[in-house]
Amino acid sequence: MTSLAHTGGVVSRVRALVPGMGTALLVAAAASFVADTYGGPVMLLALLIGIALNFLSEGEKVEAGIRFTSKSVLKFGVALLGLRIAASDVIALGGNTVVVLLVAMAITIFAGITFVSLQGHGRIFGILIGGATAICGASAALAISTVLPEKPGKQQQTIFTVVAVTTLSTIAMVTYPVFANLVGFDDRTTGIFLGATIHDVAQVVGSGYAVSELAGDTATIVKLFRVAMLLPVVFLLSLLFRERGEGARKGRLPVPLFALGFVAMVTVNSLGFVPEMLREPLVSLSRWCLISAVAAIGLTTSIKEMLNIGGTAIHAAIATTLVLLVTVMSLLYFIGG
Repeated sequence: MTSLAHTGGVVSRVRALVPGMGTALLVAAAASFVADTYGGPVMLLALLIGIALNFLSEGEKVEAGIRFTSKSVLKFGVALLGLRIAASDVIALGGNTVVVLLVAMAITIFAGITFVSLQGHGRIFGILIGGATAICGASAALAISTVLPEKPGKQQQTIFTVVAVTTLSTIAMVTYPVFANLVGFDDRTTGIFLGATIHDVAQVVGSGYAVSELAGDTATIVKLFRVAMLLPVVFLLSLLFRERGEGARKGRLPVPLFALGFVAMVTVNSLGFVPEMLREPLVSLSRWCLISAVAAIGLTTSIKEMLNIGGTAIHAAIATTLVLLVTVMSLLYFIGG
């Protein structure tokens, strides 16, 4: 009897979530179609379409599903990102390249916090911009936001960060290969440069292979190393805010479950336990989870609330991106890749 009641509760819960999840998925599908047909960053398109359809989130039938997609589906998608990374990829980079990446990422995160503070915003916003710029753009912003304290305006700041880093990443995709050619980088160094400085994975791949196959392969591996750094950053932030009484509630894991899932996926992928015929669909599922989550966040965001952040915040995002660019350039010149 108890089992039947539990099953009925699960079915009832699923039915409550389906309309909202379906709405977010529909927006994600529309964004993907536009991106595939006309070009453009799919994350940004999903966000903008979601914001344009903000009125859809006001219905009681879709509210629960949209909220579930923006939080739980997002975490599931981040965990599956681990299937894109293997330990052998990191080893292949070499010691100098790893040093360049780690130092540049640390400086960039600190710069994000500093620049945002100078603009009069809180450290939460600075961590979002710094982390997104240093690690992997929109995906990092979404993952980091899940472990930050629930402060007023945090969701709007997360959306702003996604828009800013995706736009800057698209600009970088076009301009950075030209810049690398002007300074005389060979294809391997160009790949390291592109993978270390462009925010989003898709733009890194696009810019790298536009130069050469070697540049594309190198850029992708470097970028995936930055993606792998999402785990330690999320772990440290989770512990930091937990110690200050602002993070996870007492009795919960000090490390988010999705972060542990990320580690598990990296591990099984490194050990070769996941066959390619299964890995590719799971990586694709991860992409759809993230696009749907971005669409769901867009659906719950109003333009008026976005504007309350202030136009000066974009200056902090641009400045942080330039810090990453200059730092990587300097380190490649003095240390090499």
